[in-house]
Amino acid sequence: MRSKAPLVLIEQMIMLLVFALAAALCLQAFVKADGISMQGENRSYAVVAAQNAAEVIRHSGGSMEHALSKAADRLGAEYGENGLDLYYDAEWLETAEEGRYHLTAQGLLTEVPGLCKALIQVKDTEGVEEEGKLLFEIEVAWQEVGFHE
Repeated sequence: MRSKAPLVLIEQMIMLLVFALAAALCLQAFVKADGISMQGENRSYAVVAAQNAAEVIRHSGGSMEHALSKAADRLGAEYGENGLDLYYDAEWLETAEEGRYHLTAQGLLTEVPGLCKALIQVKDTEGVEEEGKLLFEIEVAWQEVGFHE
């Protein structure tokens, strides 16, 4: 009569292999979920930063140049010929030098006299191409006070 010990040992090894594969799949799912969670968190911070900049620009009012320059002063951002630039570090704290996240506000042309529009974009600049990965963008519009045609 033959011993059944080798068959039991093979069965145990196959069960161990199945459990190891299941554990690897679960670990992959947790890592992917963490990445998706971080993307969502960064997008939420980008939305808040863009909305804050939009409200400050709208509140500043006046011409495009006036609104963007006043908003840059209030936000602690840089204002140049390309518009308003504001940088954030990895923890979403404002920074003077180039950081991981970059908020820009640029004027848009409109066909309606007295109406000003700006496009606000927030990009993640880490590990991507020169322009960065767009996290969020919003347009803001306001009417110049005292504008008469």
